[in-house]
Amino acid sequence: MDGPLNLSATPWAAAANRSSGSPPAALPGRAPLSVFSVLLLTLLALLAAATFLWNVLVLATILRVRAFHRVPHNLVASMAVSDVMVAALVMPLSLVHELAGRRWRLGRALCHVWIAFDVLCCTASIWNVTAIALDRYWSLSRHLEYTLRARRCISNAMIGLTWALSAVIALAPLLFGWGETYSEGNQACQVSQEPSYTVFSTFGAFYLPLCVVLFVYWKIYKAAKFRIGSRKSNSITPVAPEGLEVKEASQQSQMVFTVRHATVTFQTDGDTWREQKEKKAVLMVGILIGVFVLCWIPFFITELINPLCSCDIPPIWKSIFLWLGYSNSFFNPLIYTAFNKNYNNAFRNLFSRQH
Repeated sequence: MDGPLNLSATPWAAAANRSSGSPPAALPGRAPLSVFSVLLLTLLALLAAATFLWNVLVLATILRVRAFHRVPHNLVASMAVSDVMVAALVMPLSLVHELAGRRWRLGRALCHVWIAFDVLCCTASIWNVTAIALDRYWSLSRHLEYTLRARRCISNAMIGLTWALSAVIALAPLLFGWGETYSEGNQACQVSQEPSYTVFSTFGAFYLPLCVVLFVYWKIYKAAKFRIGSRKSNSITPVAPEGLEVKEASQQSQMVFTVRHATVTFQTDGDTWREQKEKKAVLMVGILIGVFVLCWIPFFITELINPLCSCDIPPIWKSIFLWLGYSNSFFNPLIYTAFNKNYNNAFRNLFSRQH
C-alpha cells in the first residue's frame, strides 16, 4: 500500500549518489543507477514474479482439487486473489515508479487506478489474514456450534466484508474528494496525505486488524492449551451391583474400567490425531500473524506519524518499508501451504500430471 509518502526523492539514486560522492543536482533527469541499485531492483522484480506465480499455483490447486471447494479453503482463495492482485497490478507499477526516480509519468488516470488497487489489494490481504485467524479460533473454541454450514456462511460473510471494507478505504479519496493523489506539476502519485484520511486508512487497513489478530491468537493459544492440557484419565468402579462411579486419576495417562471384579486398562499416552492437528494449526496461525506484523508494522508506523508530526523520513527507508509490506503477499501462501499436507500432495499431483 503506497501510503501518503513524499515521492519527490529517489531512494535508489540517492544511495548511488552518496556512494559515488556526486551531487544530485548535477543530474538533469534521474541519477544513473549503481550496480547495487540494479541488483536491488532485480530482486524486487523477482519478488513480484515469485509472489504472482506462487499465489496462482495456490489458486489453481484450489480450483482443480474438489476437496478444496469448501471452508477454510475459500478464505485461502480470497487471500491468494488479493496477493495475486498485489503482484500483478501493484508491484510492477511500483517498480516502474522506483525506476523513474519516484516520479509519475503515466498520467492522472493510471495514477488513480494504481493507488486504488494498491490500497484495495493490500488492505484485503491484511483482512484475509484476520479472517483466517478468526475462522481457526472459532473452529477450535466452538467446534460443536461452529458446524460446516455455519462455517461456510460466516466465512463467506467475512470475505464479503473484507473486500467491501477494502473498497471503501481505497475509493474514499476519489468518491468523497478526501485529498489528492496526483500532482501533475510535481509528477507525484501518492495516497492522499490528508491527515484525517491517513488516520482513517491506517487504522482501517492495519491497526484494527492487528488488534483483532493479536487478541484472537491469544484466545487460540489459551483454547488449544486448555483443550490439550485437559486430557485426563477416568477410572470407573462399581458403587452398587448395577451402578458405576467415575473417578479422576491424573497420575497416569490411562483409562481404567472396573466392572464388578474385572479391570480393563487402556493406555492413552501421546497426543491424539486431533491434538496434533490443533497444535499444528496454532503454530501455523502464529507464524502467519507474526510474519504479517513484521512485514507491515514498520510501514504503517511511519505512515501514521509522518503526517501528524511532519517528520522527515528518508525516502530510502520509505521504499524499504513499502516493499517489506509487499513481501507479505509472498509469505502468506508459503506459510499456509507449508503446514498443510493436503496442499503439498496436491502440488505434487498437479506437477506429476504435467509430465
